[in-house]
Parts: sequence; C-alpha cells; structure tokens
Amino acid sequence: MADLKRTPLESAHTALGARLVPFAGWNMPVQYVSILEEHRAVRETAGVFDISHMGQFIVSGPGAEAWLNRMLTNNIARLEPGQGQYTLMLNEHGGVIDDLIAYRTAADSYLLVVNASMIDEDFAWLDARKDDGVTLRNESDSWAGMAVQGPQAAEVFAKACPGEPLPARNHLHVTGTGAIVCRTGYTGEDGFEFFCAAADGVTAWQRFLDAGATPCGLGARDTLRLEMCYPLNGNDLSPDRTPIEAGLGFFCDLDKPEFIGRDVLVRQKSEGPDLRLAAIRYTSKGPPPRAHYPVLDADSTIIGELASGALSPTLDVGIGMAYLPAAQAKPGTALQIDVRGRLFPAEVVKKPFLKK
Repeated sequence: MADLKRTPLESAHTALGARLVPFAGWNMPVQYVSILEEHRAVRETAGVFDISHMGQFIVSGPGAEAWLNRMLTNNIARLEPGQGQYTLMLNEHGGVIDDLIAYRTAADSYLLVVNASMIDEDFAWLDARKDDGVTLRNESDSWAGMAVQGPQAAEVFAKACPGEPLPARNHLHVTGTGAIVCRTGYTGEDGFEFFCAAADGVTAWQRFLDAGATPCGLGARDTLRLEMCYPLNGNDLSPDRTPIEAGLGFFCDLDKPEFIGRDVLVRQKSEGPDLRLAAIRYTSKGPPPRAHYPVLDADSTIIGELASGALSPTLDVGIGMAYLPAAQAKPGTALQIDVRGRLFPAEVVKKPFLKK
C-alpha cells in the first residue's frame, strides 16, 4: 500500500483501530467496530465519515457562470451566493464522467466537490476546455473533510462548533476560522460536510467524536447510500450510461441551450431510454447480492448485472441496482439474482428502498 494516498485523518483512524483498505487510490477506513453498528448509528443518532479523499476545485472569474453551465448539467445561474446543487459532468455521448456538488461562494466564485477517484481526470477535462478569463484551481490536497450524518447531526454541530450557524439544506457557510460547512449528505439522513485546513483535520475530527458522533467507515457509507438508491460513481454511474438512464434527469436542465452531452439527453428523454437503472430487492432470504452478479428474468434469461448490491441492515434483505431493459425495469417485475450459480428470487421495486 506504499503508493496509496493518505488522508490527514489517518492517524486518528489508526488510533481508533479502524480497518483500512484501498479505495479510489486512498488508504481509507472501511469499518471501526462493525458495519452494522455504524450503519445503525447514522440511522438512529449520528455518525462521522472521513471524506478528505474527495476533491475540491475553485472556479472563479467573470465568465465562470457561463462556462460552468456548459460543462455541467444543472443550471448554475439559479444559485445565489451560499447555495449549492447536485450536478453531473458528461462526455460528448452523454455518459457520466462524474457527479458532484457545485456551490456558489460569491458572485464570480464557485466550489466544486468531486469524487476521489476522479480528481485528476475531472481537473484535466475541465482545464482542457477552460474559457479565457476563467481560473480553475485544484485545492484538494489543502483540505481535510468530514461528513456528519444522522438525526442528531445538528446537535453534534452545535456542540462541536458553538456559536456557528448550521446552514440550510443545499447551502454553504464559512466559519470564523475559515472552515467550510455544507449541508447536503449521502445517507438520506440530516447532516453536513465540514472542510477545514488539512493540518486542523485531526482536531476537528476529535471535536465531532467528543460531541457524540460515531466514527463510520466506507462499509456503512455504502449500505446507507444504497438503501436510498443514491448512485456511486464507477458502479452505478459510468461514461457508458447517461443521467436519463440512471434516473437523474431531474438534475439535467434541458432548457439550457448548451452543455456537453445535452443533445443525447434530449433525444433519450423524448424517445425513452433503452435501459433504466432499476432498484431490485430479494423476495426471500438469501446471501448478500454484490456488484456484477447476473440479473435474470423469470425465464432465467440474463438481462443485466448488478451495479451495486448489499444486505440492507435496516430492512434485513438483499438489495441492489442494475441497468435493465426499460420494459423490465418497472416495479413489480419478477427477477432472479445469480449468486455463484444459485438463483434467488427478486423483484423490481420503486426507489428508494428506504422511505424516509
């Protein structure tokens, strides 16, 4: 693991006895005590995740709004300073390069929070298409990041950051010490993201633990987001699949006259996609479904494979998502999942699995 990147919080994870694994080129905690306990903490109280591996780009300049609107699917012009939105960056074929959060920090300045595995690729893609008068900076190495998620997240914030306001959903706040607090989330629970100088990361992490947050790893993050059908880039999103196929058309403003991949999305929305990302749930007990397990129809014909899969700790049943032919991606469709040669009955269900 000598070539793996290490987050500013690694010493804190080691001190807590975390099991560290390679993820997106980083040495990351997959769990501390157990995935089940960490998952339950987020659903019932509050958990804190290390998200220092995610990337932070700063875009600024008088032409930044117009340029970002051509690079991203959502409408940046709708954002007031301090507001953010989920959006996607596409290739010319409409495939997803990355999904990200874009915040407007000032009239002509923006913060992009991108996925860890895509930092270099995203930056290169944007930099190669940058307009004159637009400045693009990669500040990913300068920041430590934590995500506190759960019904008690606001209480944790109040204890850890006394006197600081917690921003509204999809808003951003800069604290008196220069830390950035964003309120989005990837679990279906209330929560916030806290970005501070890398050198201050361990101290901030400890403050959240002292305020009552349970340390949580990638294992719980995956089961939490899958229960809500939130896609994972590299699994459920890829350069070969469009946001329309992934069910993310809401985040693509097709009324904008121009953005990369727009023409493909307009055609798919009009004609209907051939494939759709469907939510699949076992109809009986079975071993945990995993990515790449074949998905079969009721006649045992392979019609796809799981993009994501896990045993839902909340529902105590196997769940997953897969791109299926549109006619077979409708809720109620009977399916089978091939688990190492054994078939287990399942069905397509309405998203998300967990109704909050």
